[in-house]
Amino acid sequence: MTGAKSTTISSVHSISEASKSSTGKVTSTSVSTTTGKGSSLPKTSSASETYGVPSGKPTSTVPTAKGLDKDFPDNVPCTEFPSDYGAIPVEYMNLGGWIGVQVPNIATAAGFDDIETMVSNLCDGEDCCVEGAFCSYACPPGYQKSQWPKTQGTTGQSIGGIQCRSGMLRLTNPDEKRLCIPGAKEVNIQVENKLNGSVAICRTDYPGTEGMTIPLETYPGDVAPLTCPDQKTYYQWQGKSTSGQYYVNNLNVPAFDACQWSDGEEPIGNWAPLNLGVGYANGAAYLAIFQNRPTTYSRLGFSVEIVAKHMSGKCKYSHGKYCKGDDYQDCNDNDGCTVAVSSGNATFVLSYD
Repeated sequence: MTGAKSTTISSVHSISEASKSSTGKVTSTSVSTTTGKGSSLPKTSSASETYGVPSGKPTSTVPTAKGLDKDFPDNVPCTEFPSDYGAIPVEYMNLGGWIGVQVPNIATAAGFDDIETMVSNLCDGEDCCVEGAFCSYACPPGYQKSQWPKTQGTTGQSIGGIQCRSGMLRLTNPDEKRLCIPGAKEVNIQVENKLNGSVAICRTDYPGTEGMTIPLETYPGDVAPLTCPDQKTYYQWQGKSTSGQYYVNNLNVPAFDACQWSDGEEPIGNWAPLNLGVGYANGAAYLAIFQNRPTTYSRLGFSVEIVAKHMSGKCKYSHGKYCKGDDYQDCNDNDGCTVAVSSGNATFVLSYD
């Protein structure tokens, strides 16, 4: 299973690992490595039944938010999800709208340890953000979570979200009063769906549980923003900058199946075939398309191409190959490709080309 860390933007298509467990109880995440095997989480539905099947949903489900510019008052009860302050509830996680709840059992000068991750069968909606927990949330496309504590895991685990203290939700990064902040403004990163069905694109909750639980479900004709973290100002992992990572699922896999941990029976969730990496550093946005290896070598069933005017290089996935070069003549099976965009719009175009 892949995590969200990409410690340098120059290697944005190099995925770090993060441990996950799914034993049906609160799980420890104190170890930050894994073998790349799938989890045993039960699926909410059979994704194989949705492949190639028209969804019948609206033409766009890009989520909107309210209160994005409102300061968080630091006194909202832990039983209430803070949707009035920009956060987007993700109901299919069955955690009361939260995308992850982490409970550190040990706190030392070196950091948190024995970090437990809440699973939905141990809580009931409003009761999931328990006392002492760090409760992570999704933001609308183009925005990202602003809250994480300075104290992190002792062995490299990331922790993110606001904290439940004395029954109230408290900011963990009080220098930023808004729960959701935009990504880098110098380059506008977006995704365009030119296919005949929906595509779920899932950002990793990082810092946090490192699950691919931030959903964006695009429909034919949709053009939606992708958040591009500014490496200079966003979360630092052990003193190193990080980039955003997105999982691209096959056609017509609904977000409630695609944007959470899966068991590997289908190429969805953490087993999705393809990743996108985005990050802004040193005057450019670095964008990558790459295989979700070593987790899976299954192939995405459509093309993904980066299109921009002010771009250094070319990058496209098509017919199972990752190609670069002026005429896309330089192709590889798994390593992917990366480009730099200095300004303007940059679009990941999903098509059959």
